[in-house]
Amino acid sequence: MNLFKLIKEDFATIKKNDPALHSPLELFFNYPGLWALFFYRIAHWFHKRGLRFIPRLISALGMFLTMIDIHPGATIGRRVFIDHGVGVVIGETAIIEDDVLIYQQVTLGGVSTSPGKRHPTVQSGVVVGAGAKVLGNIVIGKDSKIGANSVVIKDVPPCATAVGIPARIVRCADEASQPLSHNQIPDVNREIFQYLLKRIEVLEEALPQEKKERIKEMDHELDELYDNFIHSMD
Repeated sequence: MNLFKLIKEDFATIKKNDPALHSPLELFFNYPGLWALFFYRIAHWFHKRGLRFIPRLISALGMFLTMIDIHPGATIGRRVFIDHGVGVVIGETAIIEDDVLIYQQVTLGGVSTSPGKRHPTVQSGVVVGAGAKVLGNIVIGKDSKIGANSVVIKDVPPCATAVGIPARIVRCADEASQPLSHNQIPDVNREIFQYLLKRIEVLEEALPQEKKERIKEMDHELDELYDNFIHSMD
């Protein structure tokens, strides 16, 4: 697909996928992600032809106007939607395939200064939640979802949901068409603490009676230490 058809498709993607769009005029004023892709497409066209200064100049202009930093050397596929977009950073060797949705403050960054592939590959159908950091030469599998503010430093399998710092896989499903619903993502830390509390309760029940009395005394001492700590912060 040539440059002009790609740009035309980028505009059509917004019209098709964003219910907040009520007028074609809004495309020109309220969609920095769209205009960041516009400048990227032109800069990337020059970059592929071996030029360096012109694409970086175009990229800098786009970053100044949109507050979105896309290196002209990155590879971005079709129907990619950068929603809201402010603060998005996409590195030089990043690869983004078709039909990817990226929210604001996302970073597709590197963890190495060595030459070669050092940025993520985001496969088709992926949703990257607001504030997520995807770092290094890793692969985010097809139709997977990255929760908001997660830090991903390892590969994510297809059709998975990854959340946390560092990100953990909390769900794998075949329902690729489901949106990323942050209110339905499991609280991994909460589940771990619940497990630990239950485990402590089981161990306490297994103790002999004389040990239980000693534990009650220690609990009382801990309560006093905790109260002193809280009062010291007043």
